[in-house]
Amino acid sequence: MHFFVAKSYACSHFGHLLILWGVFMPVFIWKGTASNGEIQKGEVKAQDEQAVRRLLRQQRISPSKIKAKPKDLFENIGFLQKKVSPKEIVVFVRQLSTMIDAGLPLVQGLEVLASQQENKTFKKILQDTKSDIESGSTFADALKKHPKQFDRLFCNMVAAGETGGILDDVLKRLADYMEKALRLKRKIKGALTYPIIVLSISVLVIGVILIFVIPVFEQMFAGLGSALPVPTQMVVNLSNFVKSYFPFIIGAMVVMVFLFKKYYNTEKGRRVVDRLILKSPVFGSLLKKVAVAKLARTLGTLINSGVPILETLNVAAGTAGNKIVEEAIYNVRSSISEGRSIAQPLSESGVFPAMVVQMISVGETTGALDQMLNKIADFYDEEVETAVDALTSMIEPFMIVFLGGTVGSIIIAMYLPIFSMAGVVSGG
Repeated sequence: MHFFVAKSYACSHFGHLLILWGVFMPVFIWKGTASNGEIQKGEVKAQDEQAVRRLLRQQRISPSKIKAKPKDLFENIGFLQKKVSPKEIVVFVRQLSTMIDAGLPLVQGLEVLASQQENKTFKKILQDTKSDIESGSTFADALKKHPKQFDRLFCNMVAAGETGGILDDVLKRLADYMEKALRLKRKIKGALTYPIIVLSISVLVIGVILIFVIPVFEQMFAGLGSALPVPTQMVVNLSNFVKSYFPFIIGAMVVMVFLFKKYYNTEKGRRVVDRLILKSPVFGSLLKKVAVAKLARTLGTLINSGVPILETLNVAAGTAGNKIVEEAIYNVRSSISEGRSIAQPLSESGVFPAMVVQMISVGETTGALDQMLNKIADFYDEEVETAVDALTSMIEPFMIVFLGGTVGSIIIAMYLPIFSMAGVVSGG
C-alpha cells in the first residue's frame, strides 16, 4: 500500500516538474527556408537548439539561424509592461479578419500577426492565445483570459462568430465598431483638452502671482503709511492666506477628491452623481447623446453578429458608463424576459429621446432592429460631433476671458495704490 502511495506521489511530483519545466523552458528565435523556397521566421519553446532543429525538420524548414531569445527581466511585472492601445487591437482585428476571409487558418493567422507585432505585451498575448487554441480552447475562451485587452463585448461577438461560422464577418464588424468608438472618444477628448490646459495654466499663473509677486508689492506698500484701497487689500489678504495655508489647501483638495471617489463608488453615490451629470445644463445634453450613440452602436453590432438579445443587453449595460443608463438597460432586459417590448421601458426611463424610442419600436415591429440601431448610432455620432464643435467654440472665448479677467483684475488691484499716490502728488 505504501509503495503505491509513494509511486503515485512520485508520478504527481514528476508531472508538476514537467509543467514547471514547460513554463520556464527557454525560447529560441529561428529563421529558415521552407520547402517552397519561402523565408520564414518565428519563436519556439524547446529544451535546446538541437530540439529546435528537429522540430523545424519535421515542418520541412531548413534553418539558417537559431539563437536563444534574450531574457526580459521585467517580463512578469505587470505595471512595467507596455500597454496595448485600442488602435493596435483594431489593426489586429482588421488584419485577422482579412486573413481568415482569404482562407488562412486561425492559428496560422495568429502566428503571423504575433511574429509581426512590435509591442512585446501584445505579442505575448497573441502567442498565449495561439497556444490555448492549439490546446483545444475556443478563440473566445482564449481571449477571455486577457480581459484588459478584450472586453465582454469583444469576446461575446467572437463566440457568436465562431458558433455561426462567420468569424471573419464578425471581426470586420468589430473593427468597424471599435474604429467608430475610438473616433467618438478622440473627438470628446480633444474638446476637453483645451479647456483643461487653459484652466491648469490659469491656476498656475494665479498661484505664482499670489505666492511670489503680491508679497513684493505688499512690502512696497507698507512704507506708504496709508490704508490700501479695498480691492488691493483683498488681494493682499488672499495672498497671505494662500501662503500661510498652502499645504492645507492642497491637503483639503486631495481629501475632497478621495471622499468624492469613495462616495461615487457606492451604489447611491454613483446614481446621484450620474443623474446630476445627465441633468447638467451644458454637458448633460452632450453626455446623453454620447450614451445613446454608444448604446445603439453596441446593441446593433451585437444583435447583427448573432449574440442572444438577453446577453446583448447584459453586455451593453456593462459598457454604458452611466448608472442611470445602465439601470434603464437592465429594465429593458427584465421587460423582454417577461415578454414585453424594448421600447416601453426605454421610454419610462426618461433618459432616451422620444425619437430614439420610436425608431426602436419601428425596428422591433419590422424585424430590422439591428439596422435601426445602427442608423440611430450614425445619427447621434453626427449629433455628438456637432455638439462638441459648438461646445469648443463656446468654451474657448470663455476661458480666454476668464484667464485675462482674473489676472487683469489682480494687476489693476495692485496698481491702484500707485495711481492714488500719483494723484496725490499731482494734486499737491
